[in-house]
This record gives sequence, C-alpha cells and structure tokens, in this order.
Amino acid sequence: MSGGNNKYNNILDALHQLLKDNTIQNISVSDIAKKAGMGKGSIYYYFPSKEAILDALIIRNYEDPIKTAKNLASQTEISPFTRMAMILQVCRSSSAAFLSQSSTVSGIGSNAQESAFLHQKYMNHLISELKPCLTEIISQGIASGDIHFEYPAALAEIVLIVLAVTLNHTFLPATAEDSENTIRGLVTLLEKGTGIPRGTLNYLTCI
Repeated sequence: MSGGNNKYNNILDALHQLLKDNTIQNISVSDIAKKAGMGKGSIYYYFPSKEAILDALIIRNYEDPIKTAKNLASQTEISPFTRMAMILQVCRSSSAAFLSQSSTVSGIGSNAQESAFLHQKYMNHLISELKPCLTEIISQGIASGDIHFEYPAALAEIVLIVLAVTLNHTFLPATAEDSENTIRGLVTLLEKGTGIPRGTLNYLTCI
C-alpha cells in the first residue's frame, strides 16, 4: 500500500513539475509517465485520464486547510463568528496558495484561457468542499439566535463565490482598491441582512 501511495504521489508530482514549463493542453499522459519514471499503463492503474490527475493534484494542494475547515463545523464551543472567520481565512489562504503556484507555472501565468480553466477547477473544488462547513456553522448561529437568515446554504455559497472571485482576480481583474471595496460591500450586506453585529466581519477587509 505504501508503494502504491508513493507512485500515486509521484504521478501528481510529475504533473506539477510539467506544468511549470507547459500548459495542461500540451501535456500528455505519456509525458507524465516519463516524468514520473513509470510506464504509461501504470498511470491508468491509478487514474482514468489526465483530467483526473489534475483534479487529484488540486485536491492534494488544498487538503490540509480544507480538513481544518471541516473540523471547525463540529466545534460548537467556539463562537460561530470566530469559526466563520477561520473558514474564510482558509479561503483567503487557499487563494494565496493558488496565486503563489501561478507565478511558477508558465501555463497559468502566461495563457489566459489556461488560467481561467485551472482557476475554475480550483474554485469549484474550494466552494464545494467549504460550503457544507460554512452552511453548518451559519445554521448553528441561526439556531442560537446569533444570526438571522432563512437560507444558510445560499448565504454560504454567496460568500464563498464572492471571496473566491475577488481574491483571485483571474476572472475579474481588479485593483487592490476595487477588491477592498467589493469585500466592504459584502460585509455591509451580510451585517444588514443577517443581523450580525456591526464590525463582526471586519476581518474580511484585511485582504
């Protein structure tokens, strides 16, 4: 099993290395196999396609912060606002990690279509994984009377989408001032729409 795990991670490492000099479209399964030091058939033992390898690489990149976020949903002894802050910090940290990786990957940094494609995959993964956690925390806040809102899942999704898009700038290029204004607008809407005490979400403006 340990050997299998090593080969699995070697494949992911190989794709990550190849992305530093190539776009995903120009990388073949054979290229990945050669870089990983194994036969092409061995790749298909672990992954059905190149796209599956890319998905697994994205999941691995954000595994630890998302695991932390999931653990927060059950820690009801912590204020829902504190846990929301921690969840959204995960979102910011994940965006920063993506941008940091972008600077070393030629496909992300130099090709707009490639950048949008990879960012969409990253954003879909981030939102789908964090939405249940944030929804649960918001629901707990509603049950305790700290948050007043009828649609916790919708609220969680709106917040995550706005943050993911604003913090990355891939889909919507913006200056630091534009981003700050967007986040401040989101904070104002959340405070007025949910009855959250004014100033509770100010941490979101620290981009």
